[in-house]
Formats: sequence, structure tokens, C-alpha cells
Amino acid sequence: MSGGGDVPAPLPLVGRRITLGVTGSISAYKSVEAARRLEDAGAVVDVALTPSAARFIPPLTFRSLVKGEVAADLWDPSAPAEQHVAMGRRADAMLVAPASATTLAKLAQGIGDNPVTLTALATSAPLVVAPAMDSVMYAQPSVQANLELLKARGTFIAGPAIGRLASGGRGLGRLIEPIELAAAVRSAIGRTVGDLRGRHVIVTAGGTREPIDPVRFVGNHSSGKMGVAVAEAARDQGAAVTLITTQAPPDGRYGIVVRSVGTAVEMQQEIKNAARGANALVMAAAVADYRPAEAAESKLKKQDADEEGLTLEMVENPDVIASIDAPHLLKVGFAAETDDLIENARAKIEKKGLAFIAANDVTQSDAGFQVDTNRVVLIDASGELERLPLLHKYDVGVAILERLKSHPEWPVRAD
Repeated sequence: MSGGGDVPAPLPLVGRRITLGVTGSISAYKSVEAARRLEDAGAVVDVALTPSAARFIPPLTFRSLVKGEVAADLWDPSAPAEQHVAMGRRADAMLVAPASATTLAKLAQGIGDNPVTLTALATSAPLVVAPAMDSVMYAQPSVQANLELLKARGTFIAGPAIGRLASGGRGLGRLIEPIELAAAVRSAIGRTVGDLRGRHVIVTAGGTREPIDPVRFVGNHSSGKMGVAVAEAARDQGAAVTLITTQAPPDGRYGIVVRSVGTAVEMQQEIKNAARGANALVMAAAVADYRPAEAAESKLKKQDADEEGLTLEMVENPDVIASIDAPHLLKVGFAAETDDLIENARAKIEKKGLAFIAANDVTQSDAGFQVDTNRVVLIDASGELERLPLLHKYDVGVAILERLKSHPEWPVRAD
């Protein structure tokens, strides 16, 4: 479910100019989708292709897709003069995807002999390189040495992934997916110029699952979308992000450390493990208040019930966010309510030691569980209210982070 059809999609890269460098690899087809995702996120994308890349993907494909320029031939008389210099200088980030072994060597050694490598030499923007090659090639000491040299110079390395390769085998060397390529660009920009550089934000997501038996559990309808959105927004602003979730690891998680948990007790322990040195905890997870006193070792059957039915003894779970007490950690809670929204949310602020709370009415069809949008009220310890309009959950996450950055106890950047 998406919800909120009239709500504009978030544009985390609006106002940014991205240069996409495409090199000769069968995986170059993914670069087309990566360009689309970058532009959908608000960026203007310029594209540079090596001669080999242009044989896999015709330049016309990119000219039909992106708002920026496409450079494919250094000797094209119709191209702007010094096109590679202009594309490099105006870039907020450059992504080379796929990056072949040949291109990795040229980037490492400063060789500029095609539109991609020349543009890379002409930019001072963050450089993201996404290797793609057969696993045997990737394992070569020369390739690894080039990657280490690039890392030492501050290049962001995205991937590769383990998967099926062009050779028909399976191994490490597959180009990561377009959603991860776009996420890598967002992360690189954040780590370079973001307001949350040098900060550590912990985010929880999803609904806890308290086991009844090996098959069944007590849970709730939380999809984890709100927590993932906050984590992405924090990552895009340069924070080191730890996402503690009960759901499957999200797509587009480049730059986010994911910890998977099931129960409230497991979540509590993971937060405690991550909290030392962290600056903020955004508790977007829906934690069960109660759990079965004892989980059955085998699946419960109908015949296990008596004539009055099956009775489960429930015990109270720990109040996870209230139990976290780390120095200099600002805690942000969520209150998913069905009635008395403001009153119930205010009561939780002092009880749990929160900097502020985000309250939302989950009975609304376009907000709360399972949808991409939310309508929340931010309430601080003084009782002051800020009612946000219906927003995409990513933009709700941005608003929460802005409130955190304006909190009097938020650490001020030295630079």
C-alpha cells in the first residue's frame, strides 16, 4: 500500500547535479535504471560513456532519459568544448557504474583517455565507484591494490555483490542494483557536506514479534516504513546510522548498518549495544507491551485447548525506550494512537525521558501502518505542538531530524 496519492514524492537530491560514468560491461544496462532513479530523486544527471560502454548502451538511450548532457566521443565536433571539465566541475557527486577493471586502474593511476576518466580527473566532488567484473578478475591483487588506493584517497566503493555473473558462474563481482547505486550517491554527498556528519543516529523499525510457539507470534501491523524513512534521511544528511529492525533488511540501505531482531528484549539489547557514543535514538518501532510468559517448544494444536479455548499467560515487556540511559543521547519516541492522541503522547514524554515525541492517529487510512505517508504531531517536553501536514514518511523523517538539530542539547559541529 502506498497511500496519500496527492502527496509529492520526496526529492532527496533536488538541486544536485550528478555525473554518471558508464564503462564497458554487460552490467551497463543497470546504469540506465540508476540514472532514472537519480533523476526521480530530484537530481540533474550528466552521463559520460567510454567507447566500450557506448557499444553496450547507445548514447541515445541516455539522451532520451536524462536532463543533463551526454558525453560519449572526445572527438565529436558538435559537443561543447572541454565538456568533461564542465561536467566534472559542476558535479555534486560522480558515480562510475559499472566500473570495469580497466577503469579502476585508470582512476587509480590518474589516466584520462576517455570521457569517464577525464571527467573523474576534472572533478573535486565525492567519487563513488561501483566495481563489476568476474570474481576471478575481482580477486586479482592488482585490482585489489587499485581499490585500496582509491579508498585511501577518499573514494566511496559501492559493492560489488555476490550473485550470478556474465560467465554463468556465481561469485563476488556482480554490480549492485540501481536502488543501491542511487543510495550510494546520496550517502556520499551526505558524508561530504551533510549537517549530520560525525553524528551517530540509532533508528528502530517494524513491529516486535513475541513467539507463542515455533510457528505463531504476537505482533502488530507495523511495516517498518517509518523507521526506514528516518534512517534514510539521517544517512542522506551524513550521519552514521544503525537501523535496528524486525523486518527484512530494506533495499537501498547503502550507508546504513542494519541489525535484525525479533522480540522486544532483543531490540532492547541491540539498542544498548549501539547506544554508547550515539547522539540520538529515534524509536519508530512498534514494541509489544506484552509477550507470552513461555513460548511452546512445538506447534500448539487444537487438541491442546480445553473446552473454554486456549489460554495464554502474558507478561509485561520492558519499556524499551525508557530503559535506555546513555550519556548525551537524545531520545525521540513515537505514539501510534487510536484516540486521545495528544494527551496520551504528552504523558509518555516525561515518563520515558524523551526530547520529543511524534504522535500519529493510526486509524487514518493515509497515515500510520502499511502506507508510505504519515500525518504526525511533534510534541516537545514543554508541551509545544507542531502539526505536520500529510507527508511522505521520508519527509516526516527530515522534519524529525530538523527538530533534533534545533534541540538545545544537540552537539554543535566544530566546523
